[in-house]
Amino acid sequence: MTQIHTEKVLVWDIFIRIFHWSMVAIVVCNLFLLEEGGQWHQYLGYAACILMLLRIVWGFIGSPYARFKDFFPTPSKFKAHFQAIRNKQADEHLGHNPMGALMIFALIAVVLGLGFTGWSQTMESPFYLDSWPADLHEWLVTVLQILVVLHIAAVMLMSVWTRTDLVGAMLTGRKKKR
Repeated sequence: MTQIHTEKVLVWDIFIRIFHWSMVAIVVCNLFLLEEGGQWHQYLGYAACILMLLRIVWGFIGSPYARFKDFFPTPSKFKAHFQAIRNKQADEHLGHNPMGALMIFALIAVVLGLGFTGWSQTMESPFYLDSWPADLHEWLVTVLQILVVLHIAAVMLMSVWTRTDLVGAMLTGRKKKR
């Protein structure tokens, strides 16, 4: 029987792991534990926005797999990804696959949108006089919930498909290189 040599490679640096699990904690608290619009809800919302802005900066200056240029979803990357799936082959990426990259960009946009619409409801500004910030904020909460469910489902599916412990990798930072 032949053995497949695998080594563990550091993919997710400490910033990415702290960022990821901090965002998980913030989302869980703001969706399920804290009073909507309460002081701690607002503080955590602002913290989420600061973390997202730091993540954007890290996407340009961070470790190799954290950089946007490593996983930016191009048409050719999508084509290769979907061809591998169609051919029942594991399309393995040490970093994010093209669909994972889209998820990252969607989550960044939604969280920053939530921060803006949440902030605009608390400030005495022209936005405060209209109901659209609250309506958009509620809509973005629903979008965030959908994205989180899709993200968790995709992580579970890709963990099975590629036989890679993706949750473990987000804890330790290391993934098996085949």
